[in-house]
Amino acid sequence: MFKEILINVGEEETRVAVLENKVLVEMYIERSPNQRLVGNIFKGRVENVLPGMQAAFVDIGLEKNAFLYVEDAIPARTPDSGQNQGNSTMATNICDILKHGQELIVQIVKEPIGTKGARVTTHITLPGRYLVLMPTVDYIGISRRIEDERERDRLRGMAARIKPEGMGVIVRTVAEGVDEDELRLDINMLTGLWRKIVNRSNHGPVPNLLHRDLELVQRILRDTFTEDVDRLIIDSRYEYEKILDLLDILGPRLKVKVFLEERNNLFVENNIDAELEKALKRKVWLKCGGYIVIDQAEALTAVDVNTGKYVGSTNLEDTVLKTNLEAAVEIARQLRLRNIGGIIIVDFIDMSREEHRQQVLEVLEEEIRKDKTKTNILGITQLGLVEMTRKKVRPSLAEVLQKTCPYCEGRGKVLSEETVGINIRQQIYQMARQTAADTILVEANPLVAARLIGSGGSNLRELEARIGKNLYIRGSTEHHIESVTMRPLYDQADIQAHTLPVKPGQVLEVKVEEPHANNFNDGIARINGFILDIEGAGSLVGETVPVEVNKVFRTYAKARLIKA
Repeated sequence: MFKEILINVGEEETRVAVLENKVLVEMYIERSPNQRLVGNIFKGRVENVLPGMQAAFVDIGLEKNAFLYVEDAIPARTPDSGQNQGNSTMATNICDILKHGQELIVQIVKEPIGTKGARVTTHITLPGRYLVLMPTVDYIGISRRIEDERERDRLRGMAARIKPEGMGVIVRTVAEGVDEDELRLDINMLTGLWRKIVNRSNHGPVPNLLHRDLELVQRILRDTFTEDVDRLIIDSRYEYEKILDLLDILGPRLKVKVFLEERNNLFVENNIDAELEKALKRKVWLKCGGYIVIDQAEALTAVDVNTGKYVGSTNLEDTVLKTNLEAAVEIARQLRLRNIGGIIIVDFIDMSREEHRQQVLEVLEEEIRKDKTKTNILGITQLGLVEMTRKKVRPSLAEVLQKTCPYCEGRGKVLSEETVGINIRQQIYQMARQTAADTILVEANPLVAARLIGSGGSNLRELEARIGKNLYIRGSTEHHIESVTMRPLYDQADIQAHTLPVKPGQVLEVKVEEPHANNFNDGIARINGFILDIEGAGSLVGETVPVEVNKVFRTYAKARLIKA
């Protein structure tokens, strides 16, 4: 597999794309050094202890207090210190561990998302190139991705010799094959960093930022740029020089894989921007012609698989199997690319044969293994749904690049013009009862205004008869389909100024939208929903023509074509 990393450094953001066989699988975006909080270490003060939630809120200097759950506050234990650690956690009361006003060192493990503050832990981890230092627990762990038992034993022995007394280490996957001297350099750097953090904690104010995690490019070098990466391309000479300097420490042999390409369209030429645009859509097309639909809620994501345009060539079972197999690969990629976390439910197309269901699960599991983020496949439910969980520590791609629609407020739908029209009628009745004015002006979206006026003004006449007042309805493209402006008009000058959008003799350029319903020789144009009946324009539908307004009525105006 050909794996590469592309880094685009802009004035306002840095973007990193990870590609496998020229296919985008992961995306990292950082718009400010202060934006990412996961990994940062703070000295905080306990503000509230909540026994009912078995949690506490800690002031670490951010806009919202951080959330500290009881299991993240219990003094760390070694995994061998007791078999009933889970039961012990359940029995421990948060009030026995934390008190209001207590000061403590915490690390952010989950970004603040939406209305929720950051989640923190007292179990500090400091990642290096080959090791992760855990200053609060005496433990040795080996990455599960290192499968060779001999290598695991070798690394465990070296870790035992070099780790500081009373502290723990986790040996990372990239340490496979590394000698003891390199591990020792890594551990010395991390222990020195921990001493600085403790020193700042002892002498600084509260709350206080004690340690900020590396910036995006540096984290990519530490966590992602490993021996299995074939090349790294960056478009900034300044960052290129910094990368080479950092690799002198982290991995000098990787420097030959770093390339500088100073151009403005690095992402465009590699189709990254187009893939990002697709990653923000609900529907993702498969090569076979099928498609998947991804719907994200706050804590749950539903994925639906459909055959779409794919009709197969042999029988239904083979068509379904091929679609599901291709969907399994694409779903795993989309989870990584979109950085979707939480509970994930996948509705594959129903398969009658057990071996086919197992085949799809195996492909999904194989693709998920490429994902560094912890993901669990829990199996297939009685309804044929695949249940999964994926750890969420940072905002998803959609949360980084998008915001909630200010019009529909995240519903993804707006009220229909029929619904809005019915609501406005009720508001008109209410205003008619409350005002002494003889005239009421209503401004709404042109689609809504057209329904209120009705064909030939029939609905308008009915409304006026019911309320006993004059009613002027104007369409306005500036109005959202759900909004309306309504006010009484008291004098004739006010009525003339606000009710009619055109005047007799006025010359306009308008687009002929459709032929007249009753007289096909005439054409219809609209100005903010106000109808313009153009004599002799029935054959000019779709064209923009100059016209002169002849007569103006309450619900429409007549005009004639101006010949060149």
